[in-house]
Amino acid sequence: MSTPARRRHSPAVYRRRRLALLILLIGVAALVWLLIAQPWRGDTASAPASSPTVTLATTTPSAAPSSTSDGATADVPDAPAEGADGVAECARGDVSVEALTDQASYAADQNPQLSIRLTNTSDTDCAMNVGTSGQSFTVTSGNDTWWRSTDCQTEPSDMVVTIAAGQSVTSAAPVTWDRTRSSVDSCQDPNRATAPGGGASYHLAVAIGGIPSTSTAQFILG
Repeated sequence: MSTPARRRHSPAVYRRRRLALLILLIGVAALVWLLIAQPWRGDTASAPASSPTVTLATTTPSAAPSSTSDGATADVPDAPAEGADGVAECARGDVSVEALTDQASYAADQNPQLSIRLTNTSDTDCAMNVGTSGQSFTVTSGNDTWWRSTDCQTEPSDMVVTIAAGQSVTSAAPVTWDRTRSSVDSCQDPNRATAPGGGASYHLAVAIGGIPSTSTAQFILG
C-alpha cells in the first residue's frame, strides 16, 4: 500500500510561524533583561542615602526652686525620679556645679536672679540630695561677703533624686537677691544695708549637696 503524500503548507503559513517564533524569542529576551536590569528600581548608586534619625538631648528643669522672702529656696518641683535602692550617692568628682545669674549687669531698680546648674559628669546614674537643706547661694564683692541664702532660711527640706549620667539639672525658679546685706541677726530688719551700685562688681558662688561651684558668676550692679 502506498504512503500518502505529506501535505505542503503555503509560504504564507511558514512566514507566519517564523514571525511568531521571532516575537516569542524577543519577548523571552526582554523578560530576561527586565529580571536582570530591574529598571523599575531606579539608579540605586545615585540615590541619596536616607537621613539618620537624630535625637536631641534635653535638659530636665529641676534642682533649686522658688525663693522665700529672703531668697532661701523652697521645695523642688519637676525633679527627676526619686533615687531608687541600689543607686550610688553622687561623689564630688561625679558632679559639676555652676553658678548662674539671669543677667551680666543690673540697673538700679533690678534685683539679680540667682540659679544653680548641676551636671552628672560620670557615666553612671547617681543619687543626690537637691533639697533646700543642701543648697547655698553666696554673694561677695572683693573680700566682703554681702549675702548668704542660708542666713535667714526657714524650714529647710531634703529631696533625694536620681540624676542620670550626663544629665544637667537647672533651677526651676531663681532665687532673688534684694541687694541688701544679710546676717542671722538681721532677718527681720527692714533697714539692712543696701549694696552699692554705680558699676560695682559682685560674684555669686553656689553649692549643693556639699559640692561647691567650680567658679563664680560675676555681675555688675548699676
